[in-house]
Amino acid sequence: MLMRLMLSLLAIMLFAGTASHGAASDLVVFAAASLRNALDDVNAAFTRQTGSKITASYAATSALMKQIENGAPAEVFFSADSDWMDYGVQRDLIKTQTRVDLLSNALVLIAPSRSSIGQVVIAPGFDLAGLAGNGRIVTGDVRAVPIGRYAKAALEKLGIWEKAKAKLAMTENVRAALTLVARGEATLGIVYATDARVEPGVKVIGVFPPDSHPPIVYPVALTRTAGADASQYLSFLRSPAARDIFESYGFTFLAVPRT
Repeated sequence: MLMRLMLSLLAIMLFAGTASHGAASDLVVFAAASLRNALDDVNAAFTRQTGSKITASYAATSALMKQIENGAPAEVFFSADSDWMDYGVQRDLIKTQTRVDLLSNALVLIAPSRSSIGQVVIAPGFDLAGLAGNGRIVTGDVRAVPIGRYAKAALEKLGIWEKAKAKLAMTENVRAALTLVARGEATLGIVYATDARVEPGVKVIGVFPPDSHPPIVYPVALTRTAGADASQYLSFLRSPAARDIFESYGFTFLAVPRT
């Protein structure tokens, strides 16, 4: 009981650090870290159209769902995989009927932009460990963070997990992994294509075959604590205007746009 109370307090404190600059009436959105740039633009467009402001909190999908479970007042949950959305549904934290599979992405291998490593073909038996040399390969935590789970699935499917895992360094979210590669503190990284696209300090050196990992899907839904304005926001995420913004950042739009 004490541990659960401490987790609840931590969740609220973490949220407060993000929400402190927003008004009390702002719509609260919890979204996967990889959505930050695109969703910031979508949120700005929503505000221009409706006058309603968004307070967005970005982190690993797993961390955000745990915060919601422990009392953080999110109204919209935008996940980087289906499993954590399922987790919320199973615990009655999500309004199931509002759930939409909105976006997709690709899994890529990156190196610092100044690296001498050139383009590689990622296929079964690919020597990822050898390519890293004495350096590290970074990605999200393979036990919980979606990017890490996608990465592990791909490495296992390609038959290279056992050799590569000794050189793997795990981060709290995909943007943390991206930053380490951009700074040259890691030789290689496994991130989403959209992350690599917004970071000039990295370059994509290979793309993982789509069939080497589960489909990368971003579902979005209202939480059980969502207010009346949240439905309007969810509809806007499916609009042609939002679609154009997401696609400009490299996401694949899965939902049928609503006018």
